[in-house]
Amino acid sequence: MKLGLLTAAFPETPLTAVADWAAANGFSALEVACWPRGEGAARRYAGVSHIDVAALSDGEAKELVDDLAGRGIQISGLGYYPNPLHPDPGVRSEALAHLRVLIGGAARMGVPVVNTFVGADAARPLRENIEAARGFLPDLVAFARDHGVKLAIENCPMIFSQDEWPGGHNLFYAPATWREIFGWFDDDTLGLNLDPSHLVWQMIDVERVVREFGPRLHHVHAKDMEIDREGLYERGVMSAGIGWQVPRLPGLGEIRWDRFLAALYQVGYDGCVVIEHEDRGFEGSDEKVKAGFLLARNAVAPYVV
Repeated sequence: MKLGLLTAAFPETPLTAVADWAAANGFSALEVACWPRGEGAARRYAGVSHIDVAALSDGEAKELVDDLAGRGIQISGLGYYPNPLHPDPGVRSEALAHLRVLIGGAARMGVPVVNTFVGADAARPLRENIEAARGFLPDLVAFARDHGVKLAIENCPMIFSQDEWPGGHNLFYAPATWREIFGWFDDDTLGLNLDPSHLVWQMIDVERVVREFGPRLHHVHAKDMEIDREGLYERGVMSAGIGWQVPRLPGLGEIRWDRFLAALYQVGYDGCVVIEHEDRGFEGSDEKVKAGFLLARNAVAPYVV
């Protein structure tokens, strides 16, 4: 395995500077945030574009990868997390078009994975969203397959605030849905970018997920989850986590990182474990963001070899 970080926490820092800092501090991989250039942030940690993939020539792709390798860094995946099932057709088409750009770019760079969401219309029932996903996902998976790239869907429900109520903005959050959608395909092009933090507040057994879906783990995020017991007491589970799920850096929440990494080893996962920084306690300056990554590194690195 290799320990990495997601670059979205450094929106104003050039990729080479992020790579130099990461390599000097015990990281050997980066998941590179690759939103469309000029889109801007629709939410926290979105809209960051460390590689303008749409403008990248074959020669520039090789040059970039070689440059990062010379700095001791590999790219674990290209990250872009839009909503391909947004109720606005224009938003949907833009998201899917850029995903194809990223898949083509990943192939040119020799990057094995594109990480993303399936999306959801929060106002529609889960079953309707799953059927709507049939309208684009098979073609997108076929496109990735043709380019030799894996597509990894993060298991985040994307329900943190009232504007995402009641169904969230990503349907790919629980085992029954993963099992059903994986069943649409005869190969493993489609898989998971597994973030254990999103399992905690849903009361889904983290180690069991790793055991069942091990062959579908194409990428792994390391993010922790704190349950605000006062918020849970006030709002109850029917609030779907709003007001009591608190994203934290590894080591500051409820996940047993020794057990999680042990489960990954047991199923033969040998890819990258990438720290995703969404902890408000370590925001506001580069110094705080870096301190957060170092804290997370210290929690996870002892189990990554």
